Amino acid sequence: MSLFWIVIRQLAEIEAMATSKKVITKEEWEKKLNDVKIRKEDMNKLVMNFLVTEGYVDAAEKFRMESGTEHIDLATITDRMAVKKAVQCGNVEDAIEKVNDLNPEILDTNPQLFFHLQQQRLIELIRNGKVEEALEFAQEELAPRGEENQSFLEELEKTVALLAFEDVSNCPVGELLDISQRLKTASEVNAAILTSQSHEKDPKLPSLLKMLIWAQNQLDEKAAYPRINDLSTATLEDPAI
Repeated sequence: MSLFWIVIRQLAEIEAMATSKKVITKEEWEKKLNDVKIRKEDMNKLVMNFLVTEGYVDAAEKFRMESGTEHIDLATITDRMAVKKAVQCGNVEDAIEKVNDLNPEILDTNPQLFFHLQQQRLIELIRNGKVEEALEFAQEELAPRGEENQSFLEELEKTVALLAFEDVSNCPVGELLDISQRLKTASEVNAAILTSQSHEKDPKLPSLLKMLIWAQNQLDEKAAYPRINDLSTATLEDPAI
């Protein structure tokens, strides 16, 4: 992210100057950008890191062929995405089986993840109106874990509270039935699998973009310069004077 380092460098330079805002023209800014050399290999690795972490199998393979980056094991991505999709669709039992097929140690060594998957199973039972089965599952599978961990117990109590409301739209914990809850659990599983495969659990690109936004916000107080407001196009806009 050459622009990020340009912003940081410029910020440091301006800190040492007078308190009045410095005006940096688009031509000056572009010249500074051109002076920073970023290896194409590093940029390719950054893109590949995003595609692999997020599970874009076809795009990752096509990009590997076009860019000549190192070989990737597409099977591991496909299997990981199958687990993620199962959770997102509410098929939690299937997801647990798939995780154990990949690596049984993932759930054995991560009690919090296993609890959240079991909690999601309970949520799906409640969603489908299987009240008796949900109560039995909560008592047999989740309650013992709640007795060992206070935070688990609190989450279990919140989940079981769904059964007390006929209209979940008026339930204070109704968000547990939102699709966002499935996505949250799926992301947690995805991160655990990535860690078990010695991959980073989060892609680097979004973090770099957040750093760029932070750096621009810092520089805004010191200078008027060509700013990127639309990250999707990365267009440099003329400084507001």
